[in-house]
Amino acid sequence: MSRAGGTAAVERAAEETETGTEAGPPAARPLRVRNLTKRFGGLTAVDGASFDVEEGSLTGLIGPNGAGKSTTFDCITGVRRPDGGSVHLYGEEITGLPPYAVAERGLVRTFQIARELKEMTVIENVMLAPKDQRGERLWRSVLPGPRRAVIEQERELRERAWETLEFFEIDHLAEEYAGNLSGGQRKLLELARALLTDPHVLLLDEPLAGVNPVLEEKLLGRIHDLRAEGYTFLLVEHDMDVIMNNCERVIVMHQGRVIADDAPAAIMEDERVIDAYLGANV
Repeated sequence: MSRAGGTAAVERAAEETETGTEAGPPAARPLRVRNLTKRFGGLTAVDGASFDVEEGSLTGLIGPNGAGKSTTFDCITGVRRPDGGSVHLYGEEITGLPPYAVAERGLVRTFQIARELKEMTVIENVMLAPKDQRGERLWRSVLPGPRRAVIEQERELRERAWETLEFFEIDHLAEEYAGNLSGGQRKLLELARALLTDPHVLLLDEPLAGVNPVLEEKLLGRIHDLRAEGYTFLLVEHDMDVIMNNCERVIVMHQGRVIADDAPAAIMEDERVIDAYLGANV
């Protein structure tokens, strides 16, 4: 793809603020990021990034180390408050909301380093994820009537947790302490836990880092299964083969900016993408 073609694709994403496209009006898109900016002192980590993630897609977000990918994830999910720009989830602005509020609206993320509760079992980790649990309020756990509802909900949650662990093929580890899991098993646990929040959109930050080939294949298979069920994914990953072979669209960041946004085949031929990676010795 020529530089002009790639520039046009990026500019289209920045300009489509109020109007729809073939993919539908703005409110129908799961995720719309416009002119997102984040500074740390004199360093601009994210510099006016704009892109869309379409319904039911598996979209890749790539770039050299320090390109601003994880900071972009942080700003989208409320871990960090952006200094400028906006984030919309199905047409609702979520810019600057705290992480729990973003998750309640159906957008969740995983981290480069899995954040499991090490001294709890695998199934206990998963059962903590669902929101609005009745047992969170003390009076419901003590009074006879509400307590019955708490017990019933806990039974249902445990069943859902078991089904999710079976889906990720880690049900045999249900009673194992999470701190004893391998790196790949922790990634599976984190994705299982994210799924129990009933999300619409999942942002996965290097879900395959440190994962052995067998677990990598299993994790990718589960992601494709979930996508077939209607989930939407935005995936940060350094393994270019994984991105090019699994994503139908790829967004490329360099020095905090989106420099390309296109199909994998076009991205591989984009001169700016090649220059960015070669310049970073990647």
